[in-house]
Amino acid sequence: MMQVVGLTTQQEVWVASKDKPFRINQILIIEDEYQGPQRGEVVETNSYNRFIPLNINGGGIVDTSILESLKQLGYNIGQDTIHLAKVRLITEAQYPLQTGCIVRTPHFDEVSDLMVTVSPEDGLVLGVIKSSDEVSADMPAELKNIILLYEKGEVKPQNGVPFIFDIKSMQQYPHIGVFGGSGSGKSFGMRVMLEELMKLHIPVLVLDPHLEMDFSAAASGLPDEWRIDYSAFFSRLSIGRDIGVAFDQLSTADLKNLLGASSPLSESMANAVETLHKRSDSYQTFSDRLSMLDEALDDTEAGLKAKLESATDAYKRKYYEQCIELRHSYRDLPLASVRAVSWRLRRLYNDGLFSHDIQPVEDGLKQGKLMVIQGSSQMINVFGTYLLNNLYHKRRDYKDAQARGSSADYFPPFVVVADEAHNFAPKGYDTPAKSVLKEIAQEGRKYGTFLILATQRPTVLDENITAQLNTKFVFRTVRSIDIATIKEETDITPEEARRLPYLPSGDAFVSSAIIGRTVPIRVRMARTASPHSQNPFDELKEIFSKQEEQLLRYIEDKLPIYEADMMQKAREIENDSNGLYTLTVDQLKGLLDRLVEQGKISGRTSVLGYIYESLS
Repeated sequence: MMQVVGLTTQQEVWVASKDKPFRINQILIIEDEYQGPQRGEVVETNSYNRFIPLNINGGGIVDTSILESLKQLGYNIGQDTIHLAKVRLITEAQYPLQTGCIVRTPHFDEVSDLMVTVSPEDGLVLGVIKSSDEVSADMPAELKNIILLYEKGEVKPQNGVPFIFDIKSMQQYPHIGVFGGSGSGKSFGMRVMLEELMKLHIPVLVLDPHLEMDFSAAASGLPDEWRIDYSAFFSRLSIGRDIGVAFDQLSTADLKNLLGASSPLSESMANAVETLHKRSDSYQTFSDRLSMLDEALDDTEAGLKAKLESATDAYKRKYYEQCIELRHSYRDLPLASVRAVSWRLRRLYNDGLFSHDIQPVEDGLKQGKLMVIQGSSQMINVFGTYLLNNLYHKRRDYKDAQARGSSADYFPPFVVVADEAHNFAPKGYDTPAKSVLKEIAQEGRKYGTFLILATQRPTVLDENITAQLNTKFVFRTVRSIDIATIKEETDITPEEARRLPYLPSGDAFVSSAIIGRTVPIRVRMARTASPHSQNPFDELKEIFSKQEEQLLRYIEDKLPIYEADMMQKAREIENDSNGLYTLTVDQLKGLLDRLVEQGKISGRTSVLGYIYESLS
């Protein structure tokens, strides 16, 4: 039996039990005689027995009112093991609750509105709600056995109420933040979210600088009946190889953003771009204009005229005529700025940025697919700025046209997903991507464009964007400054904040305006595996093992090998392998010793020195 003990308030009570311990985040029903059943959540737990005395005056776990209540309710303080829980009411009571009233575990229908607000078919099934296994016993069949969990290296069945995120509620409470340190399960949680978005055929644009958002391979250990082939639901596109920028469709503002993505343009460089770029310029025409202006400003007018007069063919005459004309038109532009713009332009061209366009991305989003954009961090910063501006304004133009009653080409609502988001929208200084992300964060809800931003360092993410993330998934976080930021930006309690550095990988707190309270969850097992999931030390072991197996084939037919023959045998191995294996005497001896240690060959001392032999 569980009962309320000690001094109570309208927000919190202490509950005691002799039968079993309480669990953090467990939901309980408090049967108050005057106010009716009250729902509460366990936020702190303790257990007391006679071997651990209650230090009432020295910061102990309970106060005198709780101790006195326990005695009056029949608890034997000297003999019984007493389990205590601080319970925070879900909804503030009108009056303080009665001491001594009965507390029980709820039935599912009594707390279903707190746990499940949308069906699995319409929401993102992301995991299970922690400490909900008792409640889940009588939940509807459609909520049972719909996910698998992965704990301590083992695949386990669902053991609680599923956590289903109502994606449609983002229309009112937009944008998601995913925070967590290295190894916290943040990337794993992101993968699960993206799998669920693909399930609902929601168009998603993923900026993937780590080249890990591939959904082709099934997760290791996943039963066959749980596997889903996602190949038709996503596409991976590489910047410079599959997609790029159609230069002739660039506005001057777009071009300035591209050139300034790696580092900001100076005022004179920006002025040079604005002055020299013409609408519908091709890469070649703009590049030629910069090159000719470079030569024109680097020479004198007299020198250019002399070159014109000495030109022997029509092409050269035309070239120097254009140089003289450019010098007259743009003589006030600094040569250094023109050269800097030209250098940045060539660099983008050499990276393949102007070899393609963004049509494959547009087509994929219109088909409801998840489009993964891959490239180096710098290229994603450069290209992502242009891409987000272009796609967001296509969606915005369509909705604005609808509002005006005019026609426009359809462009679907979509979700933008970015890992290491602090690189795109850092606090304290501007980047090209930051302006468009801030615009989407503030106004995207009206146009059906939403953000999912993940970062290990929420403190260095732009605070204006962080404030717009109405739902935050918080995984294990160790840095005190990041925990302080999370406490400011969420409704996580002090008790939950203290637990953040110790959360197991894959556990998270979900703080959401959609839910109205913080929910602890265990992220479900992903159906797919990251291409970087192999342990790097296992990789090294595997590579070395393969190399030794290959070398053993070259060595076996040369056995026995005497120490005096090492140099000759090393040359023979080099010749037989066509130069693939070039070994010094010391390297060959070390390899032979390892093979002896592994039991693949034998070694012994003979009258002619140490000898390595085959086992047969």
